[in-house]
Amino acid sequence: MAFIRKKDKVKIISGKDKNKRGEVLRTMAAENKAVVSKINIVKKHVKPTQTDPGGTREIEMPISMSNLMLVCPKCDQPTRAKNDFLSDGKKVRVCRKCGEMII
Repeated sequence: MAFIRKKDKVKIISGKDKNKRGEVLRTMAAENKAVVSKINIVKKHVKPTQTDPGGTREIEMPISMSNLMLVCPKCDQPTRAKNDFLSDGKKVRVCRKCGEMII
């Protein structure tokens, strides 16, 4: 799914974090998942080591890209982006609602 990339603003459209917004930290194309900041937080128990005291940590887990919707930076609305081509042949994403390029 090439419509969602790193540093994009997204809205969660289903699951326990529905209607929340966040920024994509990283994408995993092979698994069709993405890690979004402050979304899908779980507690992970870490064993202590010589340098790390261990304990319970809260980390962000990957979420399926089918549960994410891209938010247009100009109109601030969730949208399904479409691909368009510039005059020089470069492929860009375009907001379906306001027609603005999404960089």
